[in-house]
Amino acid sequence: MSRFPTGAATPASIVDALKAVAGDPPKVRASFAKGRCVRGTYAPSDRAAEITKSPSFTRPSRVLARFSVGGGNPHIADTNNLVLRGFSFRLGDDRHRSDILVESAPVHFARTLDQMQAFLKARIPGPDGKPDMAKVKAFSAANPETLHQANYIAARPLPGSFAGTTYWGVHSFPASNSKGETRFIKFMVVPVGGDITLTEDEAKAKSADFLHDDLENRIAAGDVRFNVMALLDRPGDPTMDVTIRWPDEDNREAVRLGTIVITGPEANDACDASIFDPANLAEGIGHPPDEIFAARHAAYTVSLAKRR
Repeated sequence: MSRFPTGAATPASIVDALKAVAGDPPKVRASFAKGRCVRGTYAPSDRAAEITKSPSFTRPSRVLARFSVGGGNPHIADTNNLVLRGFSFRLGDDRHRSDILVESAPVHFARTLDQMQAFLKARIPGPDGKPDMAKVKAFSAANPETLHQANYIAARPLPGSFAGTTYWGVHSFPASNSKGETRFIKFMVVPVGGDITLTEDEAKAKSADFLHDDLENRIAAGDVRFNVMALLDRPGDPTMDVTIRWPDEDNREAVRLGTIVITGPEANDACDASIFDPANLAEGIGHPPDEIFAARHAAYTVSLAKRR
């Protein structure tokens, strides 16, 4: 893992800012507070070993996973079209565990921790419960790359199902195979049945918890499957800036590492008792070199301590 840089922001201050933006609700995650814990299985493809020697991706295993809605408000409506959908999953066993966190946009909203803290501080609600939009607009004008994620979300229809959403890992992960070959990959987790979206009129008719209700129905029908894909790098790809995509990323060569099948709901305590720790990566998948990833383990640990 790259060293955490010295700056005004720290993982703890980021967690505090995330909580403040959400109104500081107690005993919940600082981000992706609303979610549903599930269980399943993972089966590797016959090409996984070409990309990584990681036992997490080259061997079958049980899966613990959590689908979620972005933001720190545990009561946010599933119909909110301004926030991300998230999918966190754990592969492997205790000796070869990997925690992978992906979301419904291919970029993060800040390049550095200082920029992330400034982004959040500009959005902390005032006494009227609303952020100062003049501050938000001024920050956005000075930091246009922080709008890439929001613009991506705004340009797409509302996800109609956790099980019908494509999720990305915004970081560039160094992957090594048994031949000693290493290259950068990006994770993309694709629903086997394709994306499911809603029109504005369809969304208006949905309940505040419709994603969670839909998930339970699809699990009961045996209809929640995802292909875990590795997008392959090309020379010169940006690996340090998580606010931008790789050039022509949508048309990249991709290798299917394996398939996740969600087989049942799991008690939320199974996911809430600890964290999906992005630093937990079994040998064969390395830590991304960017600044945001370097701080994530510490930030998740701080967030866990605050909700206990």
